[in-house]
Amino acid sequence: MIKPRPFATLCMAGLLAGLSLPVQARVAAGDASAEIRRTSFGVPHILAQDEQGLGYGIGYAYAQDNLCLLANEVVTVNGERSRYFGPKQRTFEQRENLPSDLFFNWLNTPTAVFGFWQAQPPAMRARLEGYAKGYNRALAEFKAQGQGAQCLQAEWLRPVTTLDLVKLTRRLLVEGGVGQFAEALAGATPPNIVAQLRPDLSVAQARQEQFAVERGSNAVAIGAERSFNGRGMLLANPHFPWAGGMRFYQMQLTLPGKLDVMGAALPGLPLINIGFNRHLAWTHTVDTSKHFTLYRLELDPKDPTRYLLDGKSLAMTHQRLSVTVKAEDGQFKPVTRDVYSSVFGPIVQWPGRLDWNKQYAFSLRDANLDNTRVLEQWDAMNRADSLKSLQASVQRLQGIPWVNTLAVDAKGQALYLNQSVVPYVDAALLAQCSDPAAGQEMIVLDGSRSACNWKVDPRTAQAGIFPAQLQPSLSRSDFVQHSNDSAWMVNPAKPLQGYSPLISREGQPLGPRSRFALQRLASLSEKGKISQADLQQMVMDNQVYVAELVMPDLLKWCAGQTADAQLGALCASLKAWDQRANLDSGLGLVHFQNIMQALQGRKDFWRVGFDAADPQHTPRGLAVDQADVANALREAALASVAQVTKAGLSNDARWGQIQQAADGTPIHGGPASLGVYNAIQSVPVAADKRLVVSGTSYLQLVTFDERGPHALGMLAFSESSEAGSAHAGDQTRAFSAKQWQVIPFTEVQIKADPQYRLQVIREVEGATLAKSAP
Repeated sequence: MIKPRPFATLCMAGLLAGLSLPVQARVAAGDASAEIRRTSFGVPHILAQDEQGLGYGIGYAYAQDNLCLLANEVVTVNGERSRYFGPKQRTFEQRENLPSDLFFNWLNTPTAVFGFWQAQPPAMRARLEGYAKGYNRALAEFKAQGQGAQCLQAEWLRPVTTLDLVKLTRRLLVEGGVGQFAEALAGATPPNIVAQLRPDLSVAQARQEQFAVERGSNAVAIGAERSFNGRGMLLANPHFPWAGGMRFYQMQLTLPGKLDVMGAALPGLPLINIGFNRHLAWTHTVDTSKHFTLYRLELDPKDPTRYLLDGKSLAMTHQRLSVTVKAEDGQFKPVTRDVYSSVFGPIVQWPGRLDWNKQYAFSLRDANLDNTRVLEQWDAMNRADSLKSLQASVQRLQGIPWVNTLAVDAKGQALYLNQSVVPYVDAALLAQCSDPAAGQEMIVLDGSRSACNWKVDPRTAQAGIFPAQLQPSLSRSDFVQHSNDSAWMVNPAKPLQGYSPLISREGQPLGPRSRFALQRLASLSEKGKISQADLQQMVMDNQVYVAELVMPDLLKWCAGQTADAQLGALCASLKAWDQRANLDSGLGLVHFQNIMQALQGRKDFWRVGFDAADPQHTPRGLAVDQADVANALREAALASVAQVTKAGLSNDARWGQIQQAADGTPIHGGPASLGVYNAIQSVPVAADKRLVVSGTSYLQLVTFDERGPHALGMLAFSESSEAGSAHAGDQTRAFSAKQWQVIPFTEVQIKADPQYRLQVIREVEGATLAKSAP
């Protein structure tokens, strides 16, 4: 937790009032310029001579494509949604506006935001200033033209500041921690006070369970030993939301002689999160490490807002939050809430899971709240000229929030790092302080003893987190891979074992995507060297891996259902299904999804259970010979028949007619839970339609030769979120057709692109000048 000195706390309002003036004065200094070179699909390649100019180009290009998206997210992270949209409406993440606003008012306090800003190196401050300036210029141009963005008449649309960008970054930091407890924080109320806010925690529970699915990823890094040309190969397949504040944006950033990097970035970030440069390529996958712990507080029997620590009664601190709410009659009124905290962090209340009664309360400590190094970390990775320098930056800065890193270099070395920000709670401290009843899925420590606080190591960039030297890393010349499991089986030839359970756990079942990847890589290696086409096919052949594990038993069960006409039709569709999630895959895919979703709630449906000695091949099969499993299977099958009949799906229905993007483009791919490497998450929007909301996002396949990198890929949901843009669906259609594109990187490639066009933007004494060229 950030603990400002008393003077800083007292004077923060004045400091921030003063800060806004010099920040905006610098933004208006009139010295930023950039070249924005657009290639096919509107991808911007931004060239500038200094950091502020680079940020200027990024902000301007991003606003041209996603002005309203960023503006809406700025409203969210400033805690102003209730003011403009009402307290009961929901965010993109399906969180009610009032709890969202309370949470972000708690997260993005003036103290925390200013502290983050002050911690940034001068170069990063300049880039953030440029970003705000560029965005605001695009906004002014749209307003002058009266067109170009859907939200131009919205009362909530305004110029952004650098502090807005800081708030967006801080939201990203806590996605893997306290951000999943926003409702539990906003609604926490002492037991002697009547709760005035009762957030919908059932939705929060579902969102928490879906975090790894919606932000999961696949990655394969092939080394010289297995690569077709003896150099590194990287497949990046992050699964991220197709809308909202976690929607990737593809771009190239160039500062001559200093920086040249291509890839994808999240909204409001003036750098590349996943990408490549001349020397190496890298990607991220959501890790299984813990980025927060809970502390169970023993309360003072006399007062539930006091807790006992080392035998002493301490008063919880409380922070008064105020949110302006637009009532149903259109009038504005303030709504205030108190957030209570212990020395460990805020109190969170989740009835049935984390109760606040007269005996106990639960306090949450998130390691990433003190991570001010995240932007500097990605900038260092963008500039890395070798795997050694990339790894050194990760170990020195420790700024990666909640993801693994996989990378390759031109020389053919592959690297895996599970070195994100993790509380330093080793196995000994866990044994001494954890609540055994809580298990290890959510770490609950004893909050009555200061000895249970996180350990501190002088080697770390931040007090209370693990040193990078104690976290998993693996360098290989054959391969490393990852699909959101622990670090254990990144490469079975070298299992990664013996780490704190907060970092990685061995002996746990692998997810089906990991098993698919290991099986496919082994099969490819048996045939010879691995090619680009091989890695493309891993994603694009849309194999439903779980079908391989259970279909023989499922069809065996089907053979005994000939007397039931309804089940006969279902079984016929399963038998005819190609066990893929392609556009032309038949109705058997729908039935298979429905059946497996119903069965996965059971623990006994596998014919062969999990064996830690054989994690790549277990569990497998359906225990159809067991009466209770057969009965459950029959119920699931009949329910699927009823659902398909109600939806009006004909026997010749195809997957591409059902699963679609917002513009109606048919989308292949399927659930990660079924082992579809091209993981696509869609939700019902009509009886016979499913809308894609998350999944394969920025696809990147990078290889190297003596001239440098060669990249293929696409942004599955396209560059622009503005429905009227020419680039709102062009890459989506290419993705639907499985048409990978060459990603231009060199000057020759950029200028030779058939859709190349140039825009030069600069400011001279406060005025803006623009030059465009075909």
